[in-house]
Amino acid sequence: MSFATDVKDELLELKMWDANSSLPQEEQIAKLLIREEFIKSGFMSDPNKEYHLEVLFKTKKKADEYNVLLKKFNIQGKITKKGNGYITYIKDGEAIAEFLAFIGANNAVLRFEEIRVLKDARNNVNRIVNCETANLNKTLETAKLQIDNIKYLKEHKKFDTLSDNLKEVATLRIKNPDLSYEEIGKMLKEPMSKSCVSHRLNKINRIVEELKKEK
Repeated sequence: MSFATDVKDELLELKMWDANSSLPQEEQIAKLLIREEFIKSGFMSDPNKEYHLEVLFKTKKKADEYNVLLKKFNIQGKITKKGNGYITYIKDGEAIAEFLAFIGANNAVLRFEEIRVLKDARNNVNRIVNCETANLNKTLETAKLQIDNIKYLKEHKKFDTLSDNLKEVATLRIKNPDLSYEEIGKMLKEPMSKSCVSHRLNKINRIVEELKKEK
């Protein structure tokens, strides 16, 4: 059974009119109209896949009227043509939750929010993993370039022309290709910050670039 069907089943069990409600009559009528249109021609996708809720109308005028009614209660919908009709639709997760809560689908709101929290958490984890992977790849590529340049200096008998400070950093880098600048900095005779290590390795890169230009 789909999420949309579950929402409609829950709505069908609600009272048509709650005489004990503290809401103004106008708001109760509006809620009833919004709810009935959704039951009649609404659709909601599986929130595990995407956030999408829509209500189909035969004419743009009807879709506009429905959207205006939603806006009165701070629910932001949009309108577009679909097939031979028009839909008022919502794609924002928070707005969909507000819509469901307004029409009284409280169980659906709880399920929807639970899915939304888990989905957002997964997306955040994926973003972090992707970011860390990208950073790791960049670090490895940078280290490879540095090592290739140090080997170039050795092969062309230019390594010994470096200052002692540069030779020390270069030796640590070529022996420890996986270490970060911070880790290399701690291994130096006189420990230094990662920015200083980066500066020295970049200086070696520039030296090699100049040597290659001279050829």
